[in-house]
Amino acid sequence: MDPALSERSFAVIVAAATFVGFWALGMALTWQPPIEARLKALRTRRMKTRGEHMVAKTSPKAVSLGFLREIADRLNLLRGAAADQTSRKLRQAGFHSRDAAVVYVFVKLALPLLLGFLMIGLTSVTNVIAVPEDFVLATCVGAVLVGFLLPELYIKNVASKRREVLNAILPEGLDLLTICVEAGLSIDAAFRRVSREMQGSMPELAVEFEMTAIELTYLPDRQQALENMADRSDSAAVAALVNALRQTEKYGTPLAASLRILSQEFRQTRASKAEEKGARMPALMTVPLMVFILPTLITVLIAPAIMSMFAVK
Repeated sequence: MDPALSERSFAVIVAAATFVGFWALGMALTWQPPIEARLKALRTRRMKTRGEHMVAKTSPKAVSLGFLREIADRLNLLRGAAADQTSRKLRQAGFHSRDAAVVYVFVKLALPLLLGFLMIGLTSVTNVIAVPEDFVLATCVGAVLVGFLLPELYIKNVASKRREVLNAILPEGLDLLTICVEAGLSIDAAFRRVSREMQGSMPELAVEFEMTAIELTYLPDRQQALENMADRSDSAAVAALVNALRQTEKYGTPLAASLRILSQEFRQTRASKAEEKGARMPALMTVPLMVFILPTLITVLIAPAIMSMFAVK
């Protein structure tokens, strides 16, 4: 055997043995029991979460909302039946944040003052709006009243539009729920799956289904979770869905068949409403026809005769 090859092989073996020895020594010095490594990972994750929470808590938006919430708590603006009614209206309009009530209360308090002072500046100070002196006070008071009414009207309008959207898209959501239930998913998993699929096309219904799935998982009373969905939506169609789900859980009726029947009923209701609107169109078009079209038509028919009479004279 070649002596040079033997020396080279011996050097390679010694280097490999040295590397393995140092690696084993390092592992022995740095080895931790599995429970210690797990606790260290949990402590690291807790410190990271706490740091993110502190950063979010010290952000300008969080500081301002915390200041407003503290003022509202001291003035008892978020307590009592009125505050619960306000929170319910905001949930029906789609504002589910815990700070939504704080923002709404302060907007309702600040907007009348802002519009009042703005109207005083426009009418009395800068004279941008020419108002007689006898009507300046009435104009400013009207601006304050408008400031009181605007937030309420806005919330009602948003809630009404959201209710109409839920009524319109619920049959499609029920079809997806039926497919998931027939595939063997529970109602919780079906709500969660349908919510993921509808996030882009039907976000309003996706949010409702996602919140319902979360509440069905964590609330001790499943019936309360279903009632919360009906209360948030304020929709007759969603209330019918909730009743069907409650009866299904109580009496053990087939869930897929109930969902399919509900979907067909909602589609028939939607078609009947469309037919009703179509049947009302002739009556609604009578006034525009008489006001705008008939005078123009009469003018076009009579104008040549009148012009010819003037031409003869």
